[in-house]
Amino acid sequence: MSSTSPRLGAAIDALRDLVAFDTTSRNSNLPLIDFVEHRLMELGAVCERIPNADGTKANLHARFGPAVDGGVVLSGHTDVVPVDGQPWSTDPWSLTEKDGRLYGRGTCDMKGFSACILALAPQIAATELKKPVHIALSYDEEVGCLGAPAMIDTIMAGPVKPAIVIVGEPTGMTVVTAHKGLFSLTVKLRGREAHSSLVRDGACAVTHAVPLMQYLVDEAATMVAAAPADSPFNPPHGTLTIGQMQGGTALNILALEAEFASLMRPCPWDDVRAIEAGLRERAAVIEAKMRESAPEASIEIEVRSDVPAFAPEEDGAAERLARQLTGDNSTRVVSYGTEAGQFQQAGLSVVVCGPGSINQAHQPDEFVAIGQLDRCCVFLDRLIAAMAR
Repeated sequence: MSSTSPRLGAAIDALRDLVAFDTTSRNSNLPLIDFVEHRLMELGAVCERIPNADGTKANLHARFGPAVDGGVVLSGHTDVVPVDGQPWSTDPWSLTEKDGRLYGRGTCDMKGFSACILALAPQIAATELKKPVHIALSYDEEVGCLGAPAMIDTIMAGPVKPAIVIVGEPTGMTVVTAHKGLFSLTVKLRGREAHSSLVRDGACAVTHAVPLMQYLVDEAATMVAAAPADSPFNPPHGTLTIGQMQGGTALNILALEAEFASLMRPCPWDDVRAIEAGLRERAAVIEAKMRESAPEASIEIEVRSDVPAFAPEEDGAAERLARQLTGDNSTRVVSYGTEAGQFQQAGLSVVVCGPGSINQAHQPDEFVAIGQLDRCCVFLDRLIAAMAR
């Protein structure tokens, strides 16, 4: 181990334990939840699980300190992206230290933050807190932030309501106050096959998909025009793309089926609900037209992911606290999504601040610098002191 600091050493040891759990989103995260819950309950934390529908995964909400409103949530996700097909030079499920870096899947995104929480948990438990410290670990963040909403609902419906959330996604321990959202949907059309010369005998699913795709292309241009001149994002506007499309069997056959998928990355000022509503209105008109010749025709629109954008707060309490703890007064936004917007929609003040660089996330030989973990431990130490005042 490259550091003699007991606190940093504990964080590295905890990260070694966490990385050893293969919590790729397709797998259960329950073994990791068991491990963390046991550690926290031994220290006296009040813990509750919020499982998914079939009980194969769970969120974990833990709380230290008095049962009063106004505390801080330390938020992280437990799942990681796959390593399949990536050219790793180390074992992704075994923490490897080299040249001041710790390699392994999830070291950066985002088990490093959770490891620092575990390392500081004994100090949290031993401190006479005036406001509680909550720990919120979610499942399935990497596949659309699917787990956090139920946990947020549970926390906000409970007897002890926090005021501030720190989402520990990798920001280099700098303060991030806004990010784009993520909204994706799939459109499936089913018509009726017929010879291409007999258009009144069928309904071509591909042909009728075109105006729906054109609507989304037009909305993408509207998003570009809607961006304010002082937008801090890169690119400065929200984006909307059609990344997949398929359908049809032959050039001279009216297509029975067509399908396409669209992905939006909206800025906080973009209205994805209005775009979705417009798409559904147009789909209803087109479906009625298809049914004139093919009564069985249908158009189905499925929302696959809905991660709200994270908007800057006017004099936000979370930002104010994070800047006090880090000394970072720069303005930063990011284009990737986190669970921050979901917490913000619940009425909480939120900031994103955590160890590591997003450039390492999802990559082969993913790593977090040991110095980043050290900075995170210092940050949490100062946070604990602030909650004791």
